[in-house]
Amino acid sequence: MSVTPEQLPATGRAWHLVRRPHGWPVPEDFALREAPVEAPEEGRVLVRNLHFSVDPYMRGRMNDVKSYVPPFQLDQPMEGGAVGVVVAANADGFAVGDHVLHFAGWREYASVPARYATKVDPEAAPLSAYLGVLGMTGLTAYAGLLEVASFKEGDAVFVSGAAGAVGSQVGQIAKLKGASRVIGSAGSDDKVRRLVEEYGFDAAFNYKDDKPVVEQLKEAAPDGIDVYFDNVGGGHLEAAISRLNVGGRVTICGMIAGYNETEPTPGPRNMALIIGKRLRIQGMLVQDHQDLQPQFVREVGAWVRSGELKYDETFAHGIENGVEAFLGMLRGENTGKMIVSLDG
Repeated sequence: MSVTPEQLPATGRAWHLVRRPHGWPVPEDFALREAPVEAPEEGRVLVRNLHFSVDPYMRGRMNDVKSYVPPFQLDQPMEGGAVGVVVAANADGFAVGDHVLHFAGWREYASVPARYATKVDPEAAPLSAYLGVLGMTGLTAYAGLLEVASFKEGDAVFVSGAAGAVGSQVGQIAKLKGASRVIGSAGSDDKVRRLVEEYGFDAAFNYKDDKPVVEQLKEAAPDGIDVYFDNVGGGHLEAAISRLNVGGRVTICGMIAGYNETEPTPGPRNMALIIGKRLRIQGMLVQDHQDLQPQFVREVGAWVRSGELKYDETFAHGIENGVEAFLGMLRGENTGKMIVSLDG
């Protein structure tokens, strides 16, 4: 659907952060509020959002601390990846009906500077894919494995949080690039099954089982690992350090195990092994790897079209379910990318 400025609704809803969470966020930390919808000023486009993304990093933005990205402001709409349709345009190169990717999610209507809106093709892939497998999530997996971890053919790879949007792609890309063995951890038996049967992992385990992660990883990787892609932190990182071979590499993408803790999370107790094993441990931010975007879209897009790379999406429907989708993602209730759909 496309509309002219005269047909715009008077108001649209948006989620605001109204209180900074202490520990786990609760629904009372957020409010769904109405705001006027106005025709775009010069150089901007007005977008009716069709899907928006909820991601682990957003939890960090709810804290009032200095970080690589500014915190969410109280009583202002939150931000995040979104795709939608242009319903009014006041910028060269954009027309009503164009589909765009932008960063003003968590709301029904978004006024976006045209320079921050990227046209996407709904015929090439489902629009939601541009928030996940072909978007920031996918580029994180691609760059984190191939560039940050310097993956090479024959490496054995361990991925934590492997049934999530990033982790599931990391494991599949490793297999497609010639990994000798790919191991994943996940938080349920059903997710473990999916990793092996659907995503092609060689082994997987449920980190919530009674057996310690380090023991399960040793069984899954008897010859050790060469690359660890960390989405979890905590005991997973300690276990990976114990199983990494000499010259092993670690990409620190996320540490979701500690995101909602109110006390500092203990670090690995075996860091002395980093010396003898000559390990390289490196953090990553996806914005540092934008130069890989064209190569990523070509290669991963081809794998998606051929069916060689599979991806899952978990949808919550309706803006009113946005916060519950975010909290569910933090609890690990999603398989693949968690997306809030506003289309219909």
